[in-house]
Amino acid sequence: MGVVDSARAMAREQVLLAVLGIPRLLSHAAWRDADPDQGRGTGVLLVPGFGFGDLSLRLTRTWLARRGYVPIGARIGLNVGCTTALVDRLEQRLEAHHEATGGPVVLFGQSRGGGLARLLAVRRPELVRGLVMLASPVLDTLGAHPSVVRVARTLARLSAAGLPGLLDEDCFAGPCYDTNSTAMADPLTVPALAFYSRHDVIAPPELCADPCAECVEVGSTHTGMALDPHLYELLAPRLAEWAAAREAVSPAR
Repeated sequence: MGVVDSARAMAREQVLLAVLGIPRLLSHAAWRDADPDQGRGTGVLLVPGFGFGDLSLRLTRTWLARRGYVPIGARIGLNVGCTTALVDRLEQRLEAHHEATGGPVVLFGQSRGGGLARLLAVRRPELVRGLVMLASPVLDTLGAHPSVVRVARTLARLSAAGLPGLLDEDCFAGPCYDTNSTAMADPLTVPALAFYSRHDVIAPPELCADPCAECVEVGSTHTGMALDPHLYELLAPRLAEWAAAREAVSPAR
């Protein structure tokens, strides 16, 4: 079995396990008990993981909207592009959502999406209320499961062959990598949560333990983290605190 086939098989297994957890989430009190005033109109920008699109965080978006937040997707496709180019696009989304909601926005990213969101929080902290990272190996972006890294390098080779919109070699060992590795190590000036799991075979917990964030353990798989009821139990009060603080400092509309 080739590298891409192996990665696809692992991804299918991860997605299957995640999908099987959906009924548990939808029947759980963490999903059902919704206070529509909790979010106070706070904007949230959701960034999917490597190889996934906005649909992968659709249930998270629904959970947030039912609680009075204003969530939007990243609109970056399947998150397989150049890191710098993606952060540039996310910055535009953040600026627009900050203006639309009248105040700082929460960044919510899964896996690679959490790393992109962290880079954005370092770049534009004045627009960010808080940062949530799910299974994001921010301490070593190339330290994820070897099969995932090999797929990423395959995409870089395809990019070199002329296929547009993909990771390229600069993202691994060029100016793009150097710039973003330095930025990823910069301290955060916004409150942050880093969720990790010891059952995660994609992003080891030690790579997700951002020293600038509150690190919180859950028991899910990598792909299934956004479908774990326990995550939402832990997330709800922290987001509520951020929303209350945002309202207190936001200028009158």
